[in-house]
Amino acid sequence: MKMAVLVYEYPPKIVGGLGTYAAEITRKFVLLDNDITVFTMNDDTGSLPTRELWRGIEIHRPVHIDISDSLPDVIAEDIKKWGRGINFFAKLLMYNYLAASKLVNDLVRSEDFKYDIAIAHDWLSVIGGTAIKRELGLPFVFHVHSTEKGRTLGHGSDVIYNIELRGGQMADIIVTVSNAMRDELITLGFPAEKIRVIYNGVDPQKYSMQQVSKEKIRELRQSYGLKDDDLMILFLGRLVWVKGVDKLVGAMPHVLQKIPNAKLVIVGLGEMRDYLEKMVQNLNLQDVVKFCFKFIPEEERIAHYAACDLAVFPSNYEPFGIVAIEAMSMEKPVVVGASGVSGMREIVISAGQDQCGFHINPYDPPDIAWGIINALQDPQKRIELGQNGRKRVLQKFTWDIIAKQTAKVYARLLERHKV
Repeated sequence: MKMAVLVYEYPPKIVGGLGTYAAEITRKFVLLDNDITVFTMNDDTGSLPTRELWRGIEIHRPVHIDISDSLPDVIAEDIKKWGRGINFFAKLLMYNYLAASKLVNDLVRSEDFKYDIAIAHDWLSVIGGTAIKRELGLPFVFHVHSTEKGRTLGHGSDVIYNIELRGGQMADIIVTVSNAMRDELITLGFPAEKIRVIYNGVDPQKYSMQQVSKEKIRELRQSYGLKDDDLMILFLGRLVWVKGVDKLVGAMPHVLQKIPNAKLVIVGLGEMRDYLEKMVQNLNLQDVVKFCFKFIPEEERIAHYAACDLAVFPSNYEPFGIVAIEAMSMEKPVVVGASGVSGMREIVISAGQDQCGFHINPYDPPDIAWGIINALQDPQKRIELGQNGRKRVLQKFTWDIIAKQTAKVYARLLERHKV
């Protein structure tokens, strides 16, 4: 297949899990003998190449034109309330329009490129995707990794919600990341008959304990002031309310009653930084909770998984939770939020012979503590949980498996489109 892929973030510009997903799956598509063209955003200065070939993938990064001064005259009141965020919305609109124009007018109509299918990821790219469908009549797939209603716990932008919903209505197929997300999309009015569920993946060769030396693990633990007999609990992700980091910090006094040598390492950036620091001071947990306020590269992320004894992700909204399968691939037990929209509830087996972690109520610090204590208190149990997690990843969550499943969905759509 010849695929045109629109995705907001793509190497070297990676903001979160979407960029990792896009980089991994497009590379696997190439290895499956597909032809891939990616349309993504340039950086703020427009310094990245506007057209290049990388890992067998042609990448286009249009340089945006600043239209933010004119937007207040034509956009909804909803967007005007964003303040400085209006500049981001302006850049995003231009990326979508310039990417669609580049594909339709330059590559297809001028250079005679041929595409079989157009693919857009999340609301950030779906405006361009729907324009391409209208202009070229290509089969169109809309990947929904999360929703505005879910990310903001119902307090988000109606404009973004409407963009998402129109994308779902225009798409021939909607691909989402868990059955929990499928249910949410149906509730929000997305056409159920279009929705297909395909999980995210991980590279088990990269995310492997064999990739990290004992010396590296020792150095990393020492950098946080951890002793050899301390048990390291890891949270890695954005420091935003939906991730439940505050409830995790609130669970630590309960954990210490049973496991006095437990230490919590929190790695990430976000709006909750000041709040979390004050919370740790108020609870007198300065010697227990260690912070790393930065976005760490993948190699360091893998080292953090290797160094920890347990990974905890108490999100109260998590469509999939790629961090959970990363930790599982590193043979670490996991404790995950399992209420509301939670793909992690599907990822993590919480009972029986294949158990790899625990489900908790992310709104309840004592329940989070219960999961942590049960995961940590028996050393042999920790090993078994970690081994089961790695086994589950190899069976269900590798990028090879995910790419083949996704390509099969695309191929079925093309067959249907030709009839």
